[in-house]
Amino acid sequence: MRTPKLMKPTLRSRWNLTPQQAMRLQERLRDRVVLSDRFGRIRYVAGADIAFEPETQMAFGGVIVYSFPELEEVERHMARRKLRFPYVPGLLSFRESPILIAAFARLQTQPDLLLIDGHGRAHPRLFGIACHIGVLFNKPTIGCAKSLLVGEHKDPASKAGSATPLNFRGEQVGVVLRTRDNVKPIYVTQGHCVSLGSAVKLVRQCVDGYRIPKPTREADHYVRDLRRAYQQSLQRRFGG
Repeated sequence: MRTPKLMKPTLRSRWNLTPQQAMRLQERLRDRVVLSDRFGRIRYVAGADIAFEPETQMAFGGVIVYSFPELEEVERHMARRKLRFPYVPGLLSFRESPILIAAFARLQTQPDLLLIDGHGRAHPRLFGIACHIGVLFNKPTIGCAKSLLVGEHKDPASKAGSATPLNFRGEQVGVVLRTRDNVKPIYVTQGHCVSLGSAVKLVRQCVDGYRIPKPTREADHYVRDLRRAYQQSLQRRFGG
């Protein structure tokens, strides 16, 4: 008997699209994004990230679930797939989401909150990967990005915990958050079902002394290790 998938998208999505079709789909799905708090008690938070091997175009998606607020690891899973969508700035969700969805499908624990290494509202069409994943699963989702994609902001003060608004086209689309003293800030943006104030508060609770929140930092390490192991297997197989 097959075990039912705990993490199954509630909204079906097409992936075999042209870039123009993908942009139009982003604009349609954007209307489904909920920017207010629609969550109860958070017991588990999942961090997700992806890495890919450029020569073979093999992608590795990783998801790690932690208890919250203790941030003790509960489980981790991966998926490996060939990249099918071309690299187009602003459309990385269509390149990466299918691999992340496959990794989420292997979880045995239902996370209450998703942290995605990427942007949500801070996106040319206000619909980055954190929004896309959040809408597909209808889950509270936050984008935690390491670099700026769109918008303007002032530098937050150098002390950890300092924050400034990230504005784009006349509206606030995120918060620039300093997580360590005198270290580059991160970009916190709404994905789905989380207000901006709650997103910042929750991300702060996931910071454990490093610049990047623990769930996405460890997911990043996880997929990098998967990619490295794959590259080493190729070297052993083909030499070089």
